[in-house]
Amino acid sequence: MPLLPTSSLSALRRLLSKPPTSAASFRRVDTAAFSAARRIQLQQQHQKPIHNHNQQHQQHQQHKQHQQQYRSYSNGAPPPPQSPLKVWPFILILLSGSGAYMFMVQQRLKESTSKTSMPALPPPSEPTPAFSPSSVAVIFVLGGPGSGKGTQCARLVRDFHFTHLSAGDLLRAEQTRPGSEFGAEIRAAIKNGDIVRQEVTVALLSNAIRAALVDGRGKFLIDGFPRKMDQAVLFEKEVVPARFTLFYECGEEVMRERILVRGQTSGREDDNVESIKKRFRTFVDTSMPVVRYFEAEGRVVSVDAARGVDEVYEDTKRACEKWLGGELGK
Repeated sequence: MPLLPTSSLSALRRLLSKPPTSAASFRRVDTAAFSAARRIQLQQQHQKPIHNHNQQHQQHQQHKQHQQQYRSYSNGAPPPPQSPLKVWPFILILLSGSGAYMFMVQQRLKESTSKTSMPALPPPSEPTPAFSPSSVAVIFVLGGPGSGKGTQCARLVRDFHFTHLSAGDLLRAEQTRPGSEFGAEIRAAIKNGDIVRQEVTVALLSNAIRAALVDGRGKFLIDGFPRKMDQAVLFEKEVVPARFTLFYECGEEVMRERILVRGQTSGREDDNVESIKKRFRTFVDTSMPVVRYFEAEGRVVSVDAARGVDEVYEDTKRACEKWLGGELGK
């Protein structure tokens, strides 16, 4: 595109083709050249705004097009089509999530329906004793080690056909029984003068009572039991309540002498000085609270066991006659 009109270029060539011969000719050439340069400058300045104006016009058209698209979306017009490869994964995710949610809701509804349709269960009842007190008469026989419990029980068995159950004898028999799972535990407790777990002792006593009832025997002397409050509570709750407790009172010195004499022929591991001390402390600490508990209920008969065997037995018989009455002779 020419920067100047053709007439202006022709005039400028004519002036330049002839060398200037005077000052006036130089001025004409200079003026023509200046005018041509000025026209070029003005034309360039005029073209730049036009170029900028074209860019602004294009940007305006693009912005207007975006606004039209936005208005069409807001008016509910469908968006431009997208590639199905980009849309389908989101559709699958939405469908799977909705299906899982509906399945969970249905399961919850089924569970709530089944719960409401089930009848209400009655509250758990208190455990009842395995044996009735009217058919099973139990007497607890308590006293310190060497107080003479075993001797007095032997006489009651002879005269009134009691079944004598010694908790200690049952534990000693269990510790030597082949295949017993409690043998080692019982052996260690007896040797150290400790108390065997209540569940073990109560289970052995309950089995022994059941075996005796088969033979028609219903009167029982339980010797050396209960030695702790939890044993007493557990036995009376799960086996049978005792009628009363025979408590043989005796001093520690008298009991020690009796045990040492007995140890010469008994062969028992706990008939030694160290075991005697531990057994006596255990009795005072754990068994005396049991005696006081039954005494507060009026179910204890205390007998002075430091006297001779015959004197002690007379008091023992009177206590049994008082509490058992006509049952004693059966």
